[in-house]
Amino acid sequence: MKIKEVTNYLEKLAPLQYAEDFDNVGLLVGNYDLEVSGILVTLDTLEQTVEEAIAKNCNLIVSFHPIIFEGMKKFNGNSYVEKVVLKAIKNDIAIYATHTALDNSKNGVSAKMCEVLGLTNTKILMPKKGIIKKLTTYIPSNNASTLRTALFNAGAGNIGNYDQCSFNTEGIGTYRGNESSNPVVGEKGKLHSEKETKISIVFESKNESKILNALQKNHPYEEIAYEITTTENVHQNIGMGMIGELPLEIEEKVFLQFLKQTMKTDCVRHSNFINKKIKKVAVLGGSGSFAISNAKKAGADAYVSADFKYHDFFKAENQILLADIGHYESEQFTKNLLVDYLTKKFTNFAIILSEKSTNPIYYI
Repeated sequence: MKIKEVTNYLEKLAPLQYAEDFDNVGLLVGNYDLEVSGILVTLDTLEQTVEEAIAKNCNLIVSFHPIIFEGMKKFNGNSYVEKVVLKAIKNDIAIYATHTALDNSKNGVSAKMCEVLGLTNTKILMPKKGIIKKLTTYIPSNNASTLRTALFNAGAGNIGNYDQCSFNTEGIGTYRGNESSNPVVGEKGKLHSEKETKISIVFESKNESKILNALQKNHPYEEIAYEITTTENVHQNIGMGMIGELPLEIEEKVFLQFLKQTMKTDCVRHSNFINKKIKKVAVLGGSGSFAISNAKKAGADAYVSADFKYHDFFKAENQILLADIGHYESEQFTKNLLVDYLTKKFTNFAIILSEKSTNPIYYI
């Protein structure tokens, strides 16, 4: 089993196209053709993580957070990042990171938080833009049906609760081939007109290569005219955070105690009480202050995330209970999510949950 087979499967859960622009996801260290001896799953990749991988005969580390965020010009071992990368390379250990690709997955980090908290009727809190693209092409009308079917089979035409969506316009196309051309219809050097169908069809960005491959294989023209644009549509099943409901509404203090116990944290920082019971809860793993307004607009009674600054708590405005449970604490169950996902597919080598806590924050 090669690393590429593992990463291909991971990218079904968290396609790299889902990641935010600032992020650094995918295979950060190593070669896709390396044979896998074992997989160690961790939240962060530190020196102790690499040492654990060596001890457990794992040559692939699947990490939530990327060890490399920015470009590196030197590998002298002067920083903890350089030390980790050097040790991994020296011991032929590959490092793969999912981060915001998994954050934006419907079955990712926030979904796991919802599962642990027992939330039901869940949906994406911040549906993502830039994921839905549109292909427009022109084809002889007699070939339009075949091409549409091929594009549908490649994953195009899906939006929300609908599939096989397309828009088709009939018209006349013209062209004239030069002496080097080999036209399927018409003669080189002569102006030709043809009944054509303009096909416009939407698709998820993760399927772009499949869509273009289907276009190339099923379009009869020597030169294919097409364009791809990014739509303004949001994808209701892809995005940051989730919102759901507790089985029963509970008092605010009871909810905070429930959070502290369930999310295994020594500290819950929270905004002023709003004097109402908690039923509808929004969550977002990691630094989530940017989604406070979204949680309010969605009608959440409470918003659970991490890394709120002093002034962020004022944004509650007595409309919502903000609860900061800690960055590590909000994402800690992500390791379990990845182990469970990988174990269902791969049974011929070890998939190990890292025993090391990589939380850099301690409480007294």
